[in-house]
Amino acid sequence: MNIKDLEKEYLQSLKDLYGAEEAKALFILSTSNIVKLTQSEILLKQDKVITVKQSDKLLKILEDLKMGKPIQHILGEAYFYNLPFRVNENVLVPRPETEELVDWIVTEVKQTKKSLIDIGTGSGCIAVSLKKNLSHLDVSALDVSEKALTVAQENANLNQAEINFIEADILSYTTSETYDIIVSNPPYIRELEKADMHQNVLEHEPHRALFVSNENPLIFYNAIADFALTNLNPNGYLFFEINEFLWAETLQILIDKQFKNIELRKDMQGKDRMIMARTNP
Repeated sequence: MNIKDLEKEYLQSLKDLYGAEEAKALFILSTSNIVKLTQSEILLKQDKVITVKQSDKLLKILEDLKMGKPIQHILGEAYFYNLPFRVNENVLVPRPETEELVDWIVTEVKQTKKSLIDIGTGSGCIAVSLKKNLSHLDVSALDVSEKALTVAQENANLNQAEINFIEADILSYTTSETYDIIVSNPPYIRELEKADMHQNVLEHEPHRALFVSNENPLIFYNAIADFALTNLNPNGYLFFEINEFLWAETLQILIDKQFKNIELRKDMQGKDRMIMARTNP
């Protein structure tokens, strides 16, 4: 089998599930991982014959993709903010919009702050990326899931980032530690929004990290904002990734709790997805 034949097989099998453009992207990502070719080489060397072993691996990946399994889980890795991360069914696949949140923090904070905690760290992508780009920071990362923290620790080791991991539920967690920066991408998708989500997310990513009730969708934002009131140092930063449909309600939480210099930002798709707030000097 050559690359052209394999690409045809991928596109025919996946176009109805993912669309033609994403199906081709999945083919290129899978092939580059198994055959060790760049995207340009894959596009230019369509007649290159691949080995039986490589073909079998790629067809197995195709079967997993047809079942809706995320490509990052199949390959066991994802890239986030130009760093490699291991992922599995216990953590969310890192998203591009979360990279924008990290970039905002890196740009805003620079060298002015000393300590940070990432609440609901999951794979550790936020905490590790910030430690690698703001190496002077003392970084902690909290999650309620022991399995997620195992993955996050692997990613810290993989990227040679020193992170203090904490297993705890932010809804009940208390500590005397204080921080200059608190960041969180907590669960924020309401149950009613499930119908609009891709099946591969619903079936293969941890629901505990995604969903909140329709009745109290901002439970984590309330809890983390209260935590920040107690544990954020003067002139500290609070950063959130947010539900685009609940930006006004999230903003109101911060206003009611008397945070200062509150700023709402849109992501690259024009959706209201990030908020920054400050504490008093």
